[in-house]
Amino acid sequence: MNTDQLCGLLAEPSRLRTYSAVVLGATTPDQVAGSTGLSGAAVGKALQKLIKAGLVTASPSLQADQDAFKNAVRAERPTRTPLDADPERDSVLKAFIRDGRLTHFPTYPDKLRVVLEHVVKSFEPGRSYPEPEVNELLNHWHPDHAALRRELVDARLLTRTNSIYRRTP
Repeated sequence: MNTDQLCGLLAEPSRLRTYSAVVLGATTPDQVAGSTGLSGAAVGKALQKLIKAGLVTASPSLQADQDAFKNAVRAERPTRTPLDADPERDSVLKAFIRDGRLTHFPTYPDKLRVVLEHVVKSFEPGRSYPEPEVNELLNHWHPDHAALRRELVDARLLTRTNSIYRRTP
């Protein structure tokens, strides 16, 4: 069941109340009716829909599938494209890069190096970049382009000569 189906199923107040009562421990239609204030007919109709959808089972007593929400969300979660083929490096990048932006600078030098090596791929090898163009490229990664530029130069991933930057091989 996907999230739309799940929300649609529980959008009806009587079904939502019935499901809630079962989650909270009601094991018979009479207990559901007593805890929700719904009529026996309304509970029966709601249970019919919930059982048909698989959200509630009725044998031997009423039980709710409490994992349905978690499973629906997990099934629709977009798959993440790794940022690096190496799982260890990808794990580091995943921790610091969200939606193509650097969230913050790693404090551990090894992790910072992995992030900087990823960021420097934005620059073509052998091409010269004037400082304003470097700043513009780095602004796509992080608002503090000057700090990022300095880190790249300090790590010797970019060289600087007369305000012209080049990616080191």
